Amino acid sequence: MTSTEFAPGLRIAGITPPLRLTDYKLIAFDMDSTLINIECVDEIADAVGRKAEVAAITEAAMQGHISDYKESLRQRVALLKGVTLAQMDQIYQERLRLNPGAAELVAACKAAGLKVLLVSGGFTHFTDRIRDRLGIDFTRANQLEVANGALTGRMVDQAWGDICDGAEKRTMLLHTCAQLGIDPSQAIAMGDGANDLPMMGVAGLSVAYHAKPAVREQAKVSIESGGLDRLLEVMQA
Repeated sequence: MTSTEFAPGLRIAGITPPLRLTDYKLIAFDMDSTLINIECVDEIADAVGRKAEVAAITEAAMQGHISDYKESLRQRVALLKGVTLAQMDQIYQERLRLNPGAAELVAACKAAGLKVLLVSGGFTHFTDRIRDRLGIDFTRANQLEVANGALTGRMVDQAWGDICDGAEKRTMLLHTCAQLGIDPSQAIAMGDGANDLPMMGVAGLSVAYHAKPAVREQAKVSIESGGLDRLLEVMQA
């Protein structure tokens, strides 16, 4: 998709601003490196001295160089065995930060009447806290198995399936639209990695945030500098 620079560090393709925020009814966010500043799986791995190994797999997956996302996540989670819940809480408290403009964008969307969905290839240990912190309406993420206060290196199957990958993100966005009685064209999807492309592809407005090249190329809005709330520059309330 051929893009043009709308403002420094903000590119658009296939749209003519200003768009109306009130024309949309749902905004869906990826979590790691989009709504928040870290890749949680990499930081958890740091607690057992495996960050470099895990981060290399994460980067390859986000670039779209790994075809089987589920298997790549299982490999990474296996390396997390032994990390304690106390260490997980420490990561949340000391390393995890909302990305600039995250709270402002969520607040603006809620004020305009949009529902907010958080879909993550990360983990419920963090998505639940972000949900409560920002007042998010719906979430989907992976659940780490815990025994005796520590991770087992496995994930728990949930009622909807085993792993939240790109296909599941798309399914959850479409399911939430159906639940709300809206068309997917009334949804906004924001992400940074290859596993966000399926949901971005079915949403009315796709937004890349400091994203991998393949994601920037396919997004209708690409935020390449500044915070998440730069989306509001192409919107009017």
